[in-house]
Amino acid sequence: MGGRFLERIGRAAERAREEGLGAILVAPSPDFRYLTGYEPPPLERLTLLVVRADAEPVLLVPALEAPLARASPVGDAVEIITWLDGEDPYEAAARLLPREGTFAVGDRTWAAHLLGLQGRIPGARFVRASPVLAPLRAVKDPDELELLGRAARGADEAFRRLSAGRLEGRCEEEVAAELGELLLAVGHETVAFTIVASGPNGASPHHEPGGRTIRAGDAVVLDFGGRIGGYCSDLTRTVVVGTPPAGFLEVYEVVREAQEVAFRAVRPGVPAEEVDAAARRVIEAAGYGERFIHRTGHGIGLEEHEEPYIVAGNREPLRVGHCFSIEPGIYL
Repeated sequence: MGGRFLERIGRAAERAREEGLGAILVAPSPDFRYLTGYEPPPLERLTLLVVRADAEPVLLVPALEAPLARASPVGDAVEIITWLDGEDPYEAAARLLPREGTFAVGDRTWAAHLLGLQGRIPGARFVRASPVLAPLRAVKDPDELELLGRAARGADEAFRRLSAGRLEGRCEEEVAAELGELLLAVGHETVAFTIVASGPNGASPHHEPGGRTIRAGDAVVLDFGGRIGGYCSDLTRTVVVGTPPAGFLEVYEVVREAQEVAFRAVRPGVPAEEVDAAARRVIEAAGYGERFIHRTGHGIGLEEHEEPYIVAGNREPLRVGHCFSIEPGIYL
């Protein structure tokens, strides 16, 4: 297993050289997990993967986190340096780096850690690592595709089980709790989010489930997901309790057509923004353009939202191995 992660670290180092970077500095985050195969909790104690352009990678960890690092997929292949409470971890990190140059820092790095590094390497310039790492993460390998498939199929099964029961008379919070239980029952290791938005609450894409009781005639938006092996599911379904409200089916068909048109626009080499535009044209032609209030889709992987973003202005071409949602919507 470690070979796969060492290969990723090697590709990151190659990208660092291409971009003229001295190193990529990655604190605990999805980027860290992508490169090492494990993800310790982000703490006030500095943990840092140092991917150097012209030297071997190093993993700097607090001494109490060393067993976790050694047991990781890269624990036998990457040098692990520990530091003790009372020592200066930023000085330890600085000793691994040139005294000047440009270093890319993971986007999830705590400000306190970045400021500590800046203070110990005043001649360095720090930039974001996402332009280097996000394109690597966006193209999924067969193992990642398998985990994403398992997560997606599990979410489908959770929805099927929920649909076999009753929604009317239950409050949103209760249904959200059941969705979480179902995700775990079908094999998800963690639950990331469970949105249940009934009736007028469906007009808020990120509604927080509350005490509203679901009634006959309600349209209910279910948006939920979790993780298997660190990889995410993200499923949205809209159901109606009893008879659909007036005008609902007309709007539903517009959204369904927009999604189908966007599906047909997807192929390698097409700029991501063209898929967004394809869906948006359908909704605008039906007179609901102002009610389509978000991008058409987003990548799914170690995070629910990651590259590629299917949005106006993203001219990056779609590639084989990209995994993303297509989820146009009309919010009334």
